[in-house]
Parts: sequence; C-alpha cells; structure tokens
Amino acid sequence: MLVRADHSNHNESHCVTRAGLAEAVQTRLGLSTTKSIAFVEQVLREIVDTIAAGEDVKLRAFGSFHVRAKKERPGRNPKTGVAAKVTARRVVTFKASRVLHARVNRAAKLAESGRK
Repeated sequence: MLVRADHSNHNESHCVTRAGLAEAVQTRLGLSTTKSIAFVEQVLREIVDTIAAGEDVKLRAFGSFHVRAKKERPGRNPKTGVAAKVTARRVVTFKASRVLHARVNRAAKLAESGRK
C-alpha cells in the first residue's frame, strides 16, 4: 500500500508522493530509508532523462510515455481574443496499458458496488 499525501484543496483528495513511493519500497523490500529514497530518485531520474532525450518510455502493465513534436501554429489568447503565435515544442503524452485500464475499471466497479 502506498502512502498518499492529503491535499484537501485539490479536486482529488490524495496523491502519491516521492516520499510515499520510498516508504512503500522500504516496507516491501526492507531497504533503509536512505536507500529507498535513492532508489526511487534513480528510477524517476532515468525516466525523466530518457524522455528529455526524446525517447519513449514503456513500462509493461503500466503504460507508455511518448515524446511528440508539435509544429508552430497560429492561435489566440482565449481571454482577450488577440491573435498569437504558438511556438513549436515537444510534449509528453501518456497512454495507459490495457492492464492498467482494466484494473482502474475493476476498482471503479468495486467502489460503485460498495456504495449501493
């Protein structure tokens, strides 16, 4: 079980933090706190560095992070309506795996059946 931080001012009441991930690693693998934090940081650093290099990251049974290039295009400021140029940039997209989709839907069905 992951430790989730409570963020009462957000739409979602809980989120997983780096500290929560490190605590879960410590509990499940029996590593020290320092080693657990270093492990989580290294995994996240590898993912970020790979994405920053423009490569895709695929995590089996979880999902894939893809880097996509977006071309420059005309746009407008929605508040003022003034035309503006949207510069070319790279964006990261995430596509959940079928396994993750199925697990999320199963959890939603269980939660719904518990409410009735």
